[in-house]
Amino acid sequence: MPDISILLPFVGFLLVVGGFAGVLAGLLGVGGGIVLVPAFYFVFQQLGYTGPQLMQVCVATSLATIIVTSLRSVRAHHGKGAVSWQTLRTWAPGIVLGAATSVLVANQLRSDTMVIIFACLALSVATYMGLSKDHWRLADAMPQGARRVVMSIGVGFLSVLMGIGGGGIAVPLMKLHGRPMHSAVGTAAGFGLLIAVPGAIGFLLSPAGAGAPPGTAGLVNLPAFAIIVAMTTITTPIGVNLAHKLNPSVLKRVFAAFLFLVALNMIRRAIMG
Repeated sequence: MPDISILLPFVGFLLVVGGFAGVLAGLLGVGGGIVLVPAFYFVFQQLGYTGPQLMQVCVATSLATIIVTSLRSVRAHHGKGAVSWQTLRTWAPGIVLGAATSVLVANQLRSDTMVIIFACLALSVATYMGLSKDHWRLADAMPQGARRVVMSIGVGFLSVLMGIGGGGIAVPLMKLHGRPMHSAVGTAAGFGLLIAVPGAIGFLLSPAGAGAPPGTAGLVNLPAFAIIVAMTTITTPIGVNLAHKLNPSVLKRVFAAFLFLVALNMIRRAIMG
């Protein structure tokens, strides 16, 4: 167990990260997980925990926090009329299936492999956020039929591998299919709940390997979960309110640059050990 003088600064770090993640979840719809996963990975490594499933613990803990964050975000966005419940109903089966399948796959991977998968997907999200234009379109309506089935499974599968609520994938997808930004962000919060619940349950039922941080149930670290939820509960509604008052395009590009650097650093650490 780390010395209290070492542990306290990291608790403070997680409090700040949790507050930031909550604002981002409400403001940009990218999901706090895209900040939380690398933050957890950094904290646990600095505390000396480098087990073979460390990245799975980070992903699982992030998904558990997203259950609470998404509930808060959906309620706030619903109050502003920004959630498409029809989209959530029709996409739910595929998302849940993709999320459950992803847990099974993630449990078979090494932590370093999970790091590289997260970082590569994060680089893709960052590139889109940094370069995308509002007028970009693949179609004027959301996919139907077989395309919807395939895409919904893909959203659930990739989001669980990253430990994110789906906003980083779902918001661009909805924007490219003609959804207004506010509706895309609000509906993506609902996607996050559909992703996080089966993902977190699956990881809770998964056995933790040797070297997991203290307080880990299954693959979910409960102390980190509690710290982050305490902050995101407060700050997610702040992000939602800002989303309906601000044009977030500049902030998106700043965050994209930050995410790009974080992802590159994770790849470097995974390769160099």
